[in-house]
Amino acid sequence: MNKKLLVTGAVLGILGIILGAFAAHGLEKLVDTDAIKSFETGVRYQLYHAFLLLILGGTSFVSLKMKKTIFYLALIGVIFFSGSIYGLATNTLSSFDFKTIAMITPFGGLLLISAWIVMLIGIIRKHDD
Repeated sequence: MNKKLLVTGAVLGILGIILGAFAAHGLEKLVDTDAIKSFETGVRYQLYHAFLLLILGGTSFVSLKMKKTIFYLALIGVIFFSGSIYGLATNTLSSFDFKTIAMITPFGGLLLISAWIVMLIGIIRKHDD
């Protein structure tokens, strides 16, 4: 599980840097400033959760069961939250209307919040000190 957390965290980090560079240098002539800011929000949250997975994979402050739960909550949350923001921010560039699935964004955010709550519960329950 630790290797899966570390690999996924690293991949999300790599993709976050690539997407951030794309937002800064590739989107500026294609979408408006508000869309770029939204896109950058998706990148920022993706990177936050890449770091979460890297930290989680390199420590033992929560149980294996909770690590698995946090992993899936964070991964699906990033896909739903950041992914939908990427789609919405670049909606004018696509033939698919991402506004039809806009409600997936807050659901993804709820999953990300849940990952942090599960981690907090795991830390509180841990009896090593």
